[in-house]
Amino acid sequence: MSNVVTEEHVQYCFNVLIAHLKKEPFPNPTFRNDEYPLFVTWHKQYADGQHHLRGCIGNFAPLHLHEGLRKYALISALKDRRFSPIQLEEVPSLTCAVSLLTNFEVADNYLDWQVGKHGIWIEFKQQNGQTETATYLPEVIKEQQWTKEEAIESLLRKGDFKGKITTEYCLNSITLTRYQSQKLEMPYKGTI
Repeated sequence: MSNVVTEEHVQYCFNVLIAHLKKEPFPNPTFRNDEYPLFVTWHKQYADGQHHLRGCIGNFAPLHLHEGLRKYALISALKDRRFSPIQLEEVPSLTCAVSLLTNFEVADNYLDWQVGKHGIWIEFKQQNGQTETATYLPEVIKEQQWTKEEAIESLLRKGDFKGKITTEYCLNSITLTRYQSQKLEMPYKGTI
């Protein structure tokens, strides 16, 4: 895959967040306005080298990069329900990652994918018959050092499945779509 994610994409997300927090106009992007499904991820870096997730939200529908990066830079920084909204004084200690998603394929079964290469998006039925979805980007499974089965179980729980997880359930209930991602993560390069 050619280099589709650039430093400019990542710095644009920082600049959008800073403009929003300072109540200033958004910057005008100068990069190409191609369409991709995308995710924006924020991590906070600590002096001891540790980094912790501060927000990660995206969309599987292809979006024009100008609008999509602006929208998800803010949603992931301010509206990820798992975290408090990012504050302006945190920005110098943050990294931002842009993930552009490609090569979507419906898998033959729930184990038809490769750890470290594919992200996975599952659609499954709750015990009440309601359809749910959940996803992990490719790097998540590798970072957690999960097997395929552990990743599927974790993803079902992430999607709020409360029933018993069995091989038969997985074979009969899960539709898995695999995809690839190009990701670039960088710290902020500037002053607030």
